[in-house]
This record gives sequence, structure tokens and C-alpha cells, in this order.
Amino acid sequence: MDFKDYYSALGVDRKASADEVRKAYRKLARKYHPDVSQEADAEAKMKEVNEAYEVLHDAEKRAAYDALADRVASGAAHGSAGRSGGTQGFTPPPGWDEGFDFSRARHGGTAGPADDADFSDFFSSLFGAAQRRQAQQRQPRMRGDDQHAAIEVDLPTSLRGGEHTLQLQAMELDDDGQPQLVQRTLQVKIPPGVRPGQLIRLAGQGLPGHGGEPAGDLFLELRLTPDARWRVEGHDVTMKLPVTPSEAALGAQVRVPLPNGDEVEVTVPPGSRPGRRLRLKERGFPGATPGHLYLELELALPPADSDAARAAYEALARASAAFNPRSALGASA
Repeated sequence: MDFKDYYSALGVDRKASADEVRKAYRKLARKYHPDVSQEADAEAKMKEVNEAYEVLHDAEKRAAYDALADRVASGAAHGSAGRSGGTQGFTPPPGWDEGFDFSRARHGGTAGPADDADFSDFFSSLFGAAQRRQAQQRQPRMRGDDQHAAIEVDLPTSLRGGEHTLQLQAMELDDDGQPQLVQRTLQVKIPPGVRPGQLIRLAGQGLPGHGGEPAGDLFLELRLTPDARWRVEGHDVTMKLPVTPSEAALGAQVRVPLPNGDEVEVTVPPGSRPGRRLRLKERGFPGATPGHLYLELELALPPADSDAARAAYEALARASAAFNPRSALGASA
């Protein structure tokens, strides 16, 4: 990228007055305007003239440009002099625009004759980046907004705690103040005993703040992964406990793995029917008033897949010949 000599582009001296700059621009605009000009390179020339006038007719831009040109001439800025008197390989030095405010341009103040998009990379590298940076610096000091998202875990993780990987997407401003979609991966620690609908707060993981203020917080609403093995009602948990017909009828001691990873021995009372609930006190969700864990019995029928199993079922059928399981339906034996 070359350093552009805007005074040469308009054909005026560096000491030219604002009126002289304006007259030079009007003269060149009549010469190179694409609607009237017969010049072969009229359009390119007109863009150069517009760009030069955009800088030199604005007192703030002109003062900044002159100061930068002095730094280039003295070798204080990156770039080397070319044969045409310009500067090749030019890079604007950091902080070159300190003390200048270009915010009036294109906002009802001294707007120029064309949009920034019509200007060169040289112009954009100076005034486009500077205006975006200044706009960011003028943003009010403000804490970042909070974010809200849902997180789904299974019941065992909810009860005993654990870690969960969460992918987040949000619109944030880049260094130039432009919005961009940002993806983040967070390792979320699930506290033991967090219930569905409760919020997990991650301090400082929300949207970034402005003006040096801190970021907002991220609030995660816990949801449970659907699972046919259990259901949650407030602080209580109900899970199904399969038992055999003999265990239900005669009673038994059975080992039961619980959702929180524990294993307990439970007494199944004799004569238990499907749907009966056994309570394990305060084995549900923790809290000021801890919930309970209910074991809901359901029959699991052994398969008649061997001679011994079939013989046992036949013996049971003979022993319970007087039992009519459909009597409640009004059926006769």
C-alpha cells in the first residue's frame, strides 16, 4: 500500500486555503465526472479527487493527515520513498490519530461526496479504522449483559454432581466494533442436588462489558434428560423396581442400585402388588426439606424357556386354579 499525496491529487499547495481546496475540487470534478468527461481514465481520476477532497476539506482529517505526512517525511513512520515522490510499503504507525476526532464525518457534520467504500485501502487504513476505534472508545462504561441458556443432564448427574460440556454461540463486537458470531466451549460443573428448573450461575461468562467494565453472568437452567426409569416430582424421585411374582407374593430382600450411585437392600413385603410404592426416606433431592425416593413395584415375569420353567408355571397354574384374575371385569371363572 502506498502513501497517497492528496495535495498533488487536487493540484494545490500544502498551504492552500479551504476555499482554494474547494475551488480545485470543483474544477477537477467538472473535468473528470464520468457523465461529462471524455478522459479514458475519468472514473479512476474522479475517485482520487473525491478521496483527496474528503480529507483536505475536513479540518480534522487534514490536520491529522499533515501530521502523518511529516512523520513519513522524517522517517518516523514505516514506508520508503518511491520514484514518484510517494511512499511505498506504507503502514500507519500505532497511535498516529491520537488527539484527533473523526466522528463528525458522515454523521450530519462535514460529510464528503462519496461513501468510504469508494475510497482506497490507504484511506480506509487511516480513517476507517480510526473512526471505528473512536466509536468503541466513546461507548459508555457498562457491565456486560447476562446470558441465559438451558443445559440438559441425566438424573444421576443432577443428584451427585459432575461436569458437562456446553457449546455456546453469541454475537459479540470485535476489535473494530463490528458484530461477529462467537462460539465458546465451557466445562460446566454441576453442583450435587441441583433440581430441574433451577439456575446455575457462572460469574463473568456472559457478554463482554464496555469501557473496561466486567462481563455479565451466564445463567444455565437445568433440564433432565427424559428417562423411562424414573420421574421427578419436586424434591421426590420415583423409580420403577421390577420384582418377580414369587418376590411380590412371598416377600424378599432385593438389592437396588439408586440413581445417585448408591446401592441399598430393600425389603419387599409379602403380598405386594404391582404399583405399590416403597419409600426410602430422604433419599431424593437434598434441601431444607429433603425429598424421598419411592420404589414403584412392577412385575417382571420369568420366561418359560426351559422344561423346568414350564413345569413351574404348570404347577402354579394347578395351585391357583381357583384364582380368577379377571373377576373385576365381571368374567366368570
